[in-house]
Amino acid sequence: MSWASVSPTVLPLAGVAIGACGTLLGQHLAMRVEARREASRRASDQRAERKDAIVGFLSATERVEQHRGQLSVEASRDTGDLIELMHAVWLAKKIIELVCSGTLAQAAQDYTRELNRASQELGPHSTRRRSPALSAHEQQLRAEFMETARRELGYAGEPLLRRTHAEDNSPDVSATTALQN
Repeated sequence: MSWASVSPTVLPLAGVAIGACGTLLGQHLAMRVEARREASRRASDQRAERKDAIVGFLSATERVEQHRGQLSVEASRDTGDLIELMHAVWLAKKIIELVCSGTLAQAAQDYTRELNRASQELGPHSTRRRSPALSAHEQQLRAEFMETARRELGYAGEPLLRRTHAEDNSPDVSATTALQN
């Protein structure tokens, strides 16, 4: 069978069929690319929303920590401001619950509850007096929140090194031994 014997209407029909298949394939590929682009945009928007919630929570807790630090310097400072600052922390924690994972929301809850409990002990009606500085438990809960937040935002590396001020000032035993050899 030769090309000359093929009906003159078959070749144009074959061309139309091949063209239609090419168009459909092109549209399918374009739709897949657009769907990936949209999913990437949504993921980026969600990460930005989570990051904003985390930053808002950290900002609120930092203000409480700073205020408590000033309480230790200025014994006469009014603790009434602390109530308003804790209100902002609770609100920021609720935003975390709305836009972040349950794990991060729980870490924020634990840290907020401990900050609130310790801050109430500083109030004028408290029967128990304590140092306004963050307790070791509060520092631990803050560190746990930070590590959970880092994982939430996609950081998969090693955890932050948390040294206390006393550890910063003490010599490293292994370094001292290495220097003596």
